[in-house]
Amino acid sequence: MTVRNLFATPLYEADLGQPALIAELADAVRALAAEDRAGQRWSRAHGYRGYTSYASLNDLPLRDPRFADLKKLLDRHAAAFADQAGLDLAGRRLKLDSLWVNILRPGGAHSGHIHPHSVVSGTLYIETPPGAGAIRFEDPRLPLLMAAPLRRADAPAEAQNFVHVAPAPGRLLMWESWLRHEVLPSTARADRISISFNYRW
Repeated sequence: MTVRNLFATPLYEADLGQPALIAELADAVRALAAEDRAGQRWSRAHGYRGYTSYASLNDLPLRDPRFADLKKLLDRHAAAFADQAGLDLAGRRLKLDSLWVNILRPGGAHSGHIHPHSVVSGTLYIETPPGAGAIRFEDPRLPLLMAAPLRRADAPAEAQNFVHVAPAPGRLLMWESWLRHEVLPSTARADRISISFNYRW
């Protein structure tokens, strides 16, 4: 008898390995949160518990050399992920399309979503106090399972309907942009800081 796993959903995970840059980015994110009035207004208007530059700033690598340094590192990781995922880019490269920062206050969460019009999306964790909300990935087949029973707790990760990944400073995650994900509520007593991004082809 043979059982094969079909249609894998890759999740790229790496340690950025740049503690000095991570510390510098933490300072940069806090400075943006203090100065970006448009981002503050958008965050309040949309019920974002904290601050995000998602809808206010789209030029961070041009605006700040610390983000430019980060972009160079992310470009290399995105290329490695595309290769590992077997993406046929027809001789072209993935291009960073957007990059934004997030400060999620205690109790904050981010509901399930995808990233339309992108190929690869990801998050780099900057500060993650104990209890900071994990990211939860959803099996893309979930709407089709209909009458299927739940998975046992001891089932392997690839068989689970949801997979949780705990944040850690310097941890970089990348996934294909169609993969639905969410940030679970934070029980931490301090802010959770991350940088999110999208790549297009």
